[in-house]
Amino acid sequence: MDTIASLFSFITTPVSWVIVQFHTVYGKIFGPDTGWAWGLSIVSLVILIRICLIPLFVKQIKATRAMQTLQPEMKKIQERYKNDKQRQSEEMMKLYKETGTNPLSSCLPILAQSPFFFALYHVLDGIASGDKIGVINDQLLESARNAHIFGAPLAAKFTNSAAEVQALGASLTDVRVVTAVMIVLMSASQFFTQRQLMTKNVDTSVKTPFMQQQKMLMYVFPVMFAVFGINFPVGVLVYWLTTNVWTMGQQMYVIHNNPTPGSKAQAAYLERLHKHVTHHGKTRRRSEKTIIKAIVAKGRDRNEAERKFINGLTKAGLAAQADGSVVKSDAQTVVETEDGTTTTSAAAKRQQPKRQTKSKRQSGGPKAAGETISLSKSDEPEDAKPSGAAQPAAPKAGSTGRSKAQSGQRKGGPQRPKSPSKK
Repeated sequence: MDTIASLFSFITTPVSWVIVQFHTVYGKIFGPDTGWAWGLSIVSLVILIRICLIPLFVKQIKATRAMQTLQPEMKKIQERYKNDKQRQSEEMMKLYKETGTNPLSSCLPILAQSPFFFALYHVLDGIASGDKIGVINDQLLESARNAHIFGAPLAAKFTNSAAEVQALGASLTDVRVVTAVMIVLMSASQFFTQRQLMTKNVDTSVKTPFMQQQKMLMYVFPVMFAVFGINFPVGVLVYWLTTNVWTMGQQMYVIHNNPTPGSKAQAAYLERLHKHVTHHGKTRRRSEKTIIKAIVAKGRDRNEAERKFINGLTKAGLAAQADGSVVKSDAQTVVETEDGTTTTSAAAKRQQPKRQTKSKRQSGGPKAAGETISLSKSDEPEDAKPSGAAQPAAPKAGSTGRSKAQSGQRKGGPQRPKSPSKK
């Protein structure tokens, strides 16, 4: 163990130093030998590491978004080479290379945490075996060995024997109950985090190998934590439970404020954004402008939720701009009602003329509102007619609605002989 610790002292020494600094602060509040002082030191170490990993988390989100945009192309390759798995894999790798995406980018935060996890494991294992690692001296070593979290020593494991647990000043029952509860919580938080990603923040309209991979991880990771968790010291379980809770909360924030296009979370977000924008008449946050800008840039490639959002803005008299801002629509018109008040309408409705009855159409009655009445020659003013012109005979009453072609005759071609009964 000493050989391994010496080889990785470049990471175990900084980790032990950070834990000691936090322990100094919390020891003044809760006491230096309490489980709260050492437990909160580990929790603070997790928070510090995760804050430092935020840039990697942002890179992970961008990589996930890039994978989502490649979903249609990936589906085409999958359907085209469904009988040739090798060619399918080659085309997938070619697509990743051309677009600069990496499907393993989603594992970056976990890979980045691995050295810190390894260092913390050796520090706590050294405490359990009585070995000094890093900056932990004899006094700190004795203090950490006496620290208990809910009755379980910080360095105890689920697989420890009764004699080993008794040497740490605890009972085997307390250790196994505490470690079992923490393992269950650790696995459950990992499962819920992955399930939340699959059910809310994944474009379910396209089935790709990437989605199958994420679905598999949803069940594999919790099982891995449960199997390996029985060999972790209580302090390491505190570390992993804290980092899982942090990941779950961080992911909930991202899903709520920056969901994946085409997902259920995006539909819920755009519905909230529509209510907010129509209420205030503008966007108030930079993140809102970024999402609206991306939706406008898509044009006809918008999904159903995005089209519904744009149409909702149009009905409210608003228009989304290319820079992500929202302004009042120019198509909005003001219509004056009969009582003198004005109402706003997105587009002036075309008024349809009222349908006339058959008797009015045959008798040449008044035209419907909105129709143009044309003057015939007989309706021209007297002074507009040339002098000396013969006046045409006035049409007989009721002859206005009749056709020029007489009854029983055709307009063109040979005429049909009259019936003898009409002579």
